[in-house]
Amino acid sequence: MECKGKVLIVDDNEDVLLSLNMLLRPWVDAIRVISRPERIAEFMDSFAPDVILLDMNFARDVASGEEGYEWLARILEKDPASVVILMTAYVDTEKTVRAIKAGAVDFVPKPWNNRKMLEAVHSAVDLRRSRMAALQAAATAAQETLQGNGEDGQRNGDFIGESPQMLQLKERIARVAATSANVLITGENGVGKDVVAHELHRLSAVAGKPLVSIDLGCIPEQLFESELFGHEKGAFTGAASPKAGRVEQADGGTLFLDEIGNLTPAMQQKLLTMIEKREVSRIGSTRVRRINVRIVAATNANLRERVAQGTFREDLLYRLNTIELHVPPLRERGSDILLLARHFCRMYADKYRVEVPDFSREEERLLLLHPWHGNVREMQHCMERRAIDPSMPLLPDTGRPDGEGTMTATLNLEELERAAIHRALERSNGNMSVAAELLGITRYALYRKIDKYGI
Repeated sequence: MECKGKVLIVDDNEDVLLSLNMLLRPWVDAIRVISRPERIAEFMDSFAPDVILLDMNFARDVASGEEGYEWLARILEKDPASVVILMTAYVDTEKTVRAIKAGAVDFVPKPWNNRKMLEAVHSAVDLRRSRMAALQAAATAAQETLQGNGEDGQRNGDFIGESPQMLQLKERIARVAATSANVLITGENGVGKDVVAHELHRLSAVAGKPLVSIDLGCIPEQLFESELFGHEKGAFTGAASPKAGRVEQADGGTLFLDEIGNLTPAMQQKLLTMIEKREVSRIGSTRVRRINVRIVAATNANLRERVAQGTFREDLLYRLNTIELHVPPLRERGSDILLLARHFCRMYADKYRVEVPDFSREEERLLLLHPWHGNVREMQHCMERRAIDPSMPLLPDTGRPDGEGTMTATLNLEELERAAIHRALERSNGNMSVAAELLGITRYALYRKIDKYGI
């Protein structure tokens, strides 16, 4: 095992310092030990450790570990790319979950198993190097992302948007891509969570490595292990040849787990074990393969609610959710609606070799007022239909009685007006001038209608 790297050990027990020094010294480039956590910042500057082994329990409170959490927070505040392994003799599930949530990369119990300690330090050194390489490699790409290009504003491939929400998301993606932290992408169906996952990979230090995607919503439980971890020939009926699982295929790169909320409890446990041990074994094999993948997961479910309901493991959530990126629904993205509409129109015009006229002012108004329950995916389908047959209505009649989508004849004029005003005010974030423009009336007329309907 080759660890290398520099390790800082922080513990107020001299026996622990001596034992860890003796254990790790043959495997690392340099070690420093300190008994007072107040000196951590000093050694971060002078020694620049790759890994910090931090005890959780100092003199003030032996059992709670609160000081450990406090010092962890100070370390990450000073250097967010720091790699910290927490140690304690008082281990429980709640403490482990909290440590991972707080930013620790691992949690080692005392007394430790020497082999597992060496493996933890080895993985931590690799992680630190990956983070530092990613920070350097992503700097240029991040700047390009923030500047954007193309006539439609900020764009990277199909990652289009110049609304404040999307600019903020792009900035966060650029920062997060520079690390190797696991990421959870949340958002409604059709918002483009897969596009965010590809963008994270594209801007990362492992952009040249595999990006392997798997839709967990399409995998039955009995095939879960085979798909993720692989199998050997003859492992089960139908296994005619050996097969590498998706995790193994993604080694060195990014593993994108879509629809993570669909996992059963048994599947959750198997995934958690893989993430914690960073290793897999194919079905029918005793060989253990160490893996180094960045996990990006996505869901449209509220996993915190599912944790509260007991249907999703809290420890798995915190392993997946080191960083959370939320993709806003299309209806909240303002002018991006027209950018995307024109983009997809041009795309399908090229595909079908047709000319598609630009949108009229009335069509633009309809696009901006439409609720887009299917988000970008719905937009794409609408624009493909427009390219195939421009004589068809721009938007389908949803038949919704709540004023969303194209209104039906069952509503009277006042209901139509009230619904349209509500929608325009939502789209404009309360800006009366923009709302009036969307509705095709003057601000004065809008004020009168708001007063009339008591909006």
